[in-house]
Order: sequence, then C-alpha cells, then structure tokens
Amino acid sequence: MTQLPTPRTITLAITGASGAQYGLRLLQCLLAADCKVYLMISSAAEVVIRTETDLDLPRDLEEQQAMLCAMYGADEEQLQLLAKDDWFAAVASGSSSPSSMVICPASGGTLSAIAHGASNNLIERAADVALKERRKLIVVPRETPYSEIHLENMLKLTQMGVIVLPASPGFYMQPQSVEELVDFIVARILDQLGVAQDLMPRWGKIKRAGICRNLA
Repeated sequence: MTQLPTPRTITLAITGASGAQYGLRLLQCLLAADCKVYLMISSAAEVVIRTETDLDLPRDLEEQQAMLCAMYGADEEQLQLLAKDDWFAAVASGSSSPSSMVICPASGGTLSAIAHGASNNLIERAADVALKERRKLIVVPRETPYSEIHLENMLKLTQMGVIVLPASPGFYMQPQSVEELVDFIVARILDQLGVAQDLMPRWGKIKRAGICRNLA
C-alpha cells in the first residue's frame, strides 16, 4: 500500500506592523500548496487586519479559525489557529515544532523581543524555539524609516541565522496592482521556504528588451 507523503508544516505569525495583506496572502498560498499551518495572530495584528482589509475578523479564536478555513478552503486539521498563551501548542517546544517559521509582517516590538529572548507570548516563544533548535526563521519587517534600534535588532537576528526579508517589493516586474506588489514579497518568502510558487516570473524569463525600454 502506497503511503501518502506527510504534508509540510509551517508556523506563521502575523503581528501588528502595517502590511496584514502580506501575511494573509502568504497564508492563502501555503494552504493552496497543501502545507499544514500553525497560525498565530497577535492582538495588534487583529486591529491592523480590521483596519487595512475588508476582513471583519471575529474576536473569538474558534470563529476566526472557522472564517479563515472557509475563506481558503482548508479544514481544521490543515489550519490550526493558536491562542497567544497556548503553552502546550506544538510550536512551544523543540520536540515537536515545525522546521520553518515565518513572521509576516513582523513589528519592531516583535523583532526586539526575539532578538533579546523575551518569550512573553506564544509568537515570541515559537521564534525562540526556532532559534535554539537552529531551524529556519524568516522575519518580514514592514517599517520606514528604520531607527538604529531596528537596524541593530535586525543585524543581531541575521547574525543568529534568521532571514530578514523586508517588505520592500521590486518594480522590475512592472506591477499593475497592489496585489502584484504583495505577491512579489510572498513569492520571495515561498522561495525561502522551498515551497513551489508561480506568483511571478523568474528574472531570466523577463524580456530584457522590455526592461531596458522601460528603464530608459
């Protein structure tokens, strides 16, 4: 009897920086790629989602999960929302946490907490586990301009092996919509995770003549 492959599991945290669209689009793409996702949404992120998107996110965790599962065609096994103080969640322990974690977007406060090992909530603890277990951790800061504190924290995290992937989309693809700008960043995150994506063409497939003409 052929055994089906085990779905890849990824931890995704959405924190209170502007750019909730990045995190929600990444969630959609991960689920579409048949990944299992442990999802954490900070209190500040809930406010940002309601402010920046048309999504009227419920305040109850179970209602949030039901809404997101319905939106993205996932079941409760594939998408599991975790409470901020669920210390028995798999992501809280190195013995069972996934091999990859993404914080998208990552607020300055979250960067600081991770860089200094605060672990005051499940998002920070999950990141701390990723660090101590030498697992892939990707943070997507969305802030401008950066202060010296932000830069120092990002440098410190980079030196720990964290991938710092700022939400700074490129324009060489000649984007025609905000959605395409979002997809630019989400595509880069998926590449870092090793998840197949076709959100944007590869550099070598871009028509050189068209690029040169538009840059002239």
